Amino acid sequence: MEQSNQFLGTEPIGALMKKYAVPCIISLLVGALYNIVDQIFIANASYLGSYGNAANTVVFPLTVVALAIAVMVGDGCCAFVSISLGKGETGHAKKSVGNSVMMIVGGSLLLTAVYLLFQTQIIGMFGGTVNEETFHYSKEYFFYISLGIPFYMFGQAMNPIIRADGNPRFAMVSTLVGAVANIILDPIFIFIFRWGMMGAAVATVAGQVMTAGLAGWYLCHMKTIKPSANDLKLNRRICGRTLLLGITSFLSQISLVAAMAAINNMLRKYGALDEIFGQAQYAQIPMAVVGIVMKFFQIVISIVVGMAAGCIPIVGYNIGAGKKDRVKALFTKLLIAEALVGAIAFVLVEVFPKQLISIFGAANESSYYTTFVMKAFRVYLCMVILACVNKACFIFLQAMGKAAASTALSMIREVVFGVGFALALPLFWGLDGVLYSMPVSDVLTFIVAAFLIVRTYQELKRS
Repeated sequence: MEQSNQFLGTEPIGALMKKYAVPCIISLLVGALYNIVDQIFIANASYLGSYGNAANTVVFPLTVVALAIAVMVGDGCCAFVSISLGKGETGHAKKSVGNSVMMIVGGSLLLTAVYLLFQTQIIGMFGGTVNEETFHYSKEYFFYISLGIPFYMFGQAMNPIIRADGNPRFAMVSTLVGAVANIILDPIFIFIFRWGMMGAAVATVAGQVMTAGLAGWYLCHMKTIKPSANDLKLNRRICGRTLLLGITSFLSQISLVAAMAAINNMLRKYGALDEIFGQAQYAQIPMAVVGIVMKFFQIVISIVVGMAAGCIPIVGYNIGAGKKDRVKALFTKLLIAEALVGAIAFVLVEVFPKQLISIFGAANESSYYTTFVMKAFRVYLCMVILACVNKACFIFLQAMGKAAASTALSMIREVVFGVGFALALPLFWGLDGVLYSMPVSDVLTFIVAAFLIVRTYQELKRS
């Protein structure tokens, strides 16, 4: 069985990157499109508008919590499996898959129960009480999204596991099927049936159920690491190692939730002190706008993370097989590609913000909305190139099995800087301080990341 993945140690690096990274990028982009597509249709529905947009922004980090747990299990399993196959330890790889399935099923059911029991308090934590309309729409959207959490988490966790089994194409297709269903159902439910936020949520959950169904089918037909019934029995050591390898993916997502909670509450607090946004009819604009900017950034990061995460099986296998020269070559190609993605994103946000705004229904909003969106795009994402390189560094270290370094770097960026500056800078610059928190965090993180990048190159060269 272990022979089937030997091509990871022999085929040209560029070809392997294309084979694994492209499907992974598409899978993550499609996954990101669930919430983004909802927001686009919501924004263009005259009876929802910026109130619906703000509600979508409130609920978005709560779906990221589910994603954080899913990718921790899925990416950790992917790295564990790839390293194990590189060492020829197929039994450990199968055990990790079986344990991961049990962890994600149990975790998803528990999270759903928490969401349904404490939905009002949770929505309030993420700024949903900015005004009555936003709270109403947030509660409606959140309830139905919560019902789909088990399907969403299972599909997202299985995606990297399917890639580790050597089938990135199926991983891509399973996610694509669900997203296409969401795109088709959203306009039907929102504009024809006029189900509002419930319609957007139901369309999303329907797509997630389809993706989970396909992932479940593949689990029963895996070619290299199909687990047996005995592999489903939880093993403390296997679970621990799997979660440790996936902790960076978890922190990169969950810390985003902490940052968004801080940002949303700062927007609500300092927006109320603003001459314009302190007025009731405009109070939801800052939150809606920053939500849109974050959605664009999510698209960029989906490409960046997809590129890096797609390389996890390649890196893990070659590390396990002791082929450090191939790992070094892959690291170089990855950093260059990530910087190019960041450069393209930088041009878009600085030169074409109006065109980006139009996608989210700006024509139906006040001039204050448009002005703030343009400012938010240009300031918040002005260091997007560094953000892309930082993210690639997190994931590559994770793929190499360097969980401690990867976790530390992720924690510094997302918690120490991300949350810290989001809370501190508004004290001096109000709403502008919220926007400056992102570029300041990325610059300081890059200084640390550059040190780790140089050290990684030196280590691979010595090896």
